[in-house]
Amino acid sequence: MTSWQDVEDAEPEFARRVRELFDAHRHKTLATLRADGSPRISGIEAEFADGELTFGSMAGARKGADLRRDPRFALHSATVDPVEGAEAQWPGEAKIAGRALAAGEITEGPSGDLFRADIGEVVHTHLDAGATRLVVEWWTPAHGLRTVERE
Repeated sequence: MTSWQDVEDAEPEFARRVRELFDAHRHKTLATLRADGSPRISGIEAEFADGELTFGSMAGARKGADLRRDPRFALHSATVDPVEGAEAQWPGEAKIAGRALAAGEITEGPSGDLFRADIGEVVHTHLDAGATRLVVEWWTPAHGLRTVERE
């Protein structure tokens, strides 16, 4: 299993930037797989605590049923529009994909299932310093951090 702490230990600066994007807004988007294999997109809240990335599903919610049946997920940070002007500013976006592992029940608020992430991939997409190129950085447990730039 690969925890968020493993990402922070391997690439602290990269992990800091990704976490800032996730922490900047309360709501994120979670992708799961329906029973027929088609994608389902759901709004969700997620938390980084004690070296783990966790998220929950209210009792009876379809996303929880999806994750119990097929634990693959993709979590996307909030997306914001670039600020127009002399220097384009865009904080970028972050994505984390992997497997959701059952971590018990939600203990605060409405009842439901708590999941922790077994991380397979972390991605930060942003602009270069001159705002002329798209930069995609991604980390996996097997290959570490890699970067591609596109015009």
